[in-house]
Amino acid sequence: MPQVKIKAPHIVGISTCVPSARFDNLKDTSQFSEMEVRKVVAMAGVAARRVVDTTTCTTDLCFAAATTLIQSVDCKPETIDGLILITQTPDYFMPSSSCLLHNRLGLFTDCAAFDINLGCSGYVYGLWSAAMMLSSGGCRKVLLLHGDTPTLYADTADRSVSLLFGDAGSATLLEAANSGAPDYWYFVLNTDGAGFADLIIEAGGFRERFSSDPRKYCVSMNGANVFNFTITVLPPLIRDTLTVSGMSLDEIDYYIFHQSNQFIMNHVIKRVGIQPQRVPIILKEFGNTGGPSIPLAITQGNLIRPNEHRLRLMLLGYGVGLSWGSALVYLDTSAVLSHVEWPVT
Repeated sequence: MPQVKIKAPHIVGISTCVPSARFDNLKDTSQFSEMEVRKVVAMAGVAARRVVDTTTCTTDLCFAAATTLIQSVDCKPETIDGLILITQTPDYFMPSSSCLLHNRLGLFTDCAAFDINLGCSGYVYGLWSAAMMLSSGGCRKVLLLHGDTPTLYADTADRSVSLLFGDAGSATLLEAANSGAPDYWYFVLNTDGAGFADLIIEAGGFRERFSSDPRKYCVSMNGANVFNFTITVLPPLIRDTLTVSGMSLDEIDYYIFHQSNQFIMNHVIKRVGIQPQRVPIILKEFGNTGGPSIPLAITQGNLIRPNEHRLRLMLLGYGVGLSWGSALVYLDTSAVLSHVEWPVT
């Protein structure tokens, strides 16, 4: 597994965006019985979700998060020389959605922009990519956007997914560290492509461009395999990250899990021995928003940020691919955290 130590950039700020439309699983669900819904809510911890309408795309949510962040930190567009968009719900197959956002944000032509097609582990991989761009000296500021609208590919008749997913976008602005003794971020990155079919949308790509079965255009999840995968890989992922960083379990201020399932997170927390107060869980109101759930948990997880104390955060992404990874990063007290709803008024 790649275990990476890299010169730490500075997180200027993180902004998140969710749709204003709130779907209450217990009150608004009509496809399943109340008993079925209550069982899923109790197990997964998702009482409500934020859902987009049919005219809203991932780029809209990321644009709102990015403009809010750029205005909050008074960042000039010409100073951003890298733009990364992570999504599995792009506006188009072609061109890349990062180019759409590059234009919409008014960035300059001497800015590298590209998409990364990753899901639940995407924020970790995005931070790794941004950190490499900054440590190389080629970029001074990188805007990392991560958004997904999984409610648009969830079959409302499929209980295993329709009550779980919510939509969200995020923006993280990073800049190269000043000269002096460097700090370091640590990454552990893993893939098991043998599990590709455990979370999959079979139709719509070029392997099966058109299908007579409309269900193939929706996500299919092998819940048992994904559950076993998650509880198997997360404990060693946490231990490996602590080992490569030389830190102990209690030296980490917060463990920010991809907000997948409350039962899974609680199981791993207990198994590893993490204090529950170190793990923000926001599933109740937002659901599983995929990879953007990590920055969403940072802005909405009520992190205590004492003055003169920067937080050590272990970020844990895992899921579709199958792919999983961690990032051990610092969040300074000066970092701006903000949150907006779409449409922005």
